[in-house]
Amino acid sequence: MAPANGPHYSRASAVDEFDRLLSVPARDDQSEPPRHGRQHRERRRRWPWVVGILLVVLLAIGGAGWFAYSTYPDQVKSLFGWSNDYTGAGTGTVQVVIRPGEIGGDVATTLAAQHVTKTRAAFYDLLVSQASPPALLPGTYRLKEHMSAKAALAALLDPQNRVQSTVAIPEGTTAAGVLKLTAKATGASLADLQAIAKDPTSLGVPKSAPNIEGWLFPATYTFQPGVTARGMLQQMVNRTKQALDAAGVPTAKRQQTLTLAGLVQKEGSGTESVDAKVARVFLNRIAQGMPLQSDATVSYGAGGTTVVPTTKQYASDNPYNTYKHKGLPIGPISNPGDAAITAALHPAKGSWLYFVTVNLATGETVFSDTLAEHDQAVAQFSAWLKAHPSYAR
Repeated sequence: MAPANGPHYSRASAVDEFDRLLSVPARDDQSEPPRHGRQHRERRRRWPWVVGILLVVLLAIGGAGWFAYSTYPDQVKSLFGWSNDYTGAGTGTVQVVIRPGEIGGDVATTLAAQHVTKTRAAFYDLLVSQASPPALLPGTYRLKEHMSAKAALAALLDPQNRVQSTVAIPEGTTAAGVLKLTAKATGASLADLQAIAKDPTSLGVPKSAPNIEGWLFPATYTFQPGVTARGMLQQMVNRTKQALDAAGVPTAKRQQTLTLAGLVQKEGSGTESVDAKVARVFLNRIAQGMPLQSDATVSYGAGGTTVVPTTKQYASDNPYNTYKHKGLPIGPISNPGDAAITAALHPAKGSWLYFVTVNLATGETVFSDTLAEHDQAVAQFSAWLKAHPSYAR
């Protein structure tokens, strides 16, 4: 029993007191949180701002990095020890085409795209570092894969690496000979070339021309891979037109000029003075109504190749036989060059009606006004030919 003057505890009051001690005391001012709670909420409010600032900084750095990489990828990579260039001379074979008008940057792009160089920058940076810009000529080149930029540039500057076909057509070559030379040099089908040549008007040859003879200009042609048989012949015809235009030949006179020039090319010696006299002889005979009596036309018309026609060829009544038909033949008998065209347009002044080459080795030619003088020159030629029988074959 508790003392009479002390506190009086009942079982109920003891439980209530225990519950009070365990419970959180109620506060009169609920708007004023405990000190430690206010600091916690303040830190939570500041944290999103810190994160946001960090994200902005990271995005800015990342954006700058991406811009640098997208603009100068090779330079950025090189900063981390990555090389933008291969080493060595490369392997395999790659054909690279440099087109007319392309500049160094275009070539650098092509080389990287075809895996010749590792990157565009490797080759372009090498180009701009040169003391004088190297001349990269249009054409097709045989290179290799995985070449260093230095090796690729050296290969492009080496003419031996150009992939091309060269056809040399001598003056006076007949159309048949031109087609054979072209086929042999380029690998083009001779049958294809012949088929195209049978339709000369499709190449721009006048309809008045009996065939393509005279329109395949004698020159040295360089054909890139991929040029068709038609493309090759078209270049030759175009070159003939250029020569005629340069000589001042009107379009309406092209065929006639080529016919006389083709005759001069075969009968002349290739020297300016002799060819101009040969042209004058033919024009003098035409003016006097005399047949030209050219052995070269007889041989051509009969399909022969000898310098001196046979008796059977002289008797052939083809339109090229100028012993039987007066005036110029119906078309050129060869493909003349610039000198023969010039001689046809600017013949020498003189009254000669005859000429004969008395020495086929040197081209020595004798011009005569009378038949008696000419007969003496012919005898001189016969003696020379007897001493050199191989020229008559």
